[in-house]
Amino acid sequence: MNTQTKIALVTGGSRGLGKNSALKIAQKGLDVIITYRSNKEEADKVVEEVQALGRKAIAYQLNTKDIKSFDAFVKTVGDHLEENTGSRNIDFLVNNAGTALYAPISEVTEEQLDDVVDIHFKGVFFLTQKFLPFINDGGGIVNVSSGLARFALPGSSVYGSIKAGVEMLTKYMAKELGSRKIRANVVAPGAIETDFGGGRTRDDKQVNDTISSITALGRAGLPDDIGGVVAFLCTEDSGWVNGQRIEASGGMFL
Repeated sequence: MNTQTKIALVTGGSRGLGKNSALKIAQKGLDVIITYRSNKEEADKVVEEVQALGRKAIAYQLNTKDIKSFDAFVKTVGDHLEENTGSRNIDFLVNNAGTALYAPISEVTEEQLDDVVDIHFKGVFFLTQKFLPFINDGGGIVNVSSGLARFALPGSSVYGSIKAGVEMLTKYMAKELGSRKIRANVVAPGAIETDFGGGRTRDDKQVNDTISSITALGRAGLPDDIGGVVAFLCTEDSGWVNGQRIEASGGMFL
C-alpha cells in the first residue's frame, strides 16, 4: 500500500455481497481490508483474488457483535497501515457484515432481537464511531441496508426495522460529517442469491420463483448486481451523492 492509493475497509468481506464489493472496489484501484467472522480460509481466498487484481489486501477476524473488541481491532488495523503506508487512516468504511433473522413477531425472542440490534445497529454505530478519527477527510461511509426497510414481508419485522434505523442513522452521519467532506450513503439490496439466511433465496425454488415474479427484471439478484454499486460509492464519480439510499433490487415491488 502506498500513500496515494485509497483504502477501503469492508466488514463481512469473506463471502457474498461483501466479497463481491471488495473485488469491485479493488477493480476501481483501491486497496482493501476485509473482515471475517469465522471463515479465515474463505477470507484468505478473497485476499488472493484482490492481489491478483494488482491491489493490496489483508483480512482480519472481527465479530461486529463484540463491540468491546473494536478498540483493539482499530489499533491492529492502524498499526498495519502505519507500518505500510505511514498513516493510520482509511478512506472508506463499508459496514456490510450481518446475519438474517426470519421469525414472526409472535415468536421473536429477546435474545434474537438483541442479536440483530447488536450486529446491525450497535455494531455499525460504534465501529463507525471508533474509525471516525481514522477516516480521511473527503472519504466515505457505505452502510448496507435491505429492501426490507422499504417493504414488509412477514417474518422480517426485526431485521427490516433495524435496517430502517440504519438508513436514518446514515442521514445523521452525512449531516454531522459533512464539514469533513465525508459522505455517508446506503446501499439497499433486494433478495440476493447468497449464503445469507441459510441460502434460502438461492436454494429454495419457491422463494426464488416468488421473488422473480415480483421483480421487474424477472429474477432474484446476484452478488455481482450489488458490489459495483458499493464500489461506485467509494469513488470520486459519486462525490456529490450524500445521505442517499440506493436500492439495488431489480425493481422489487414497484
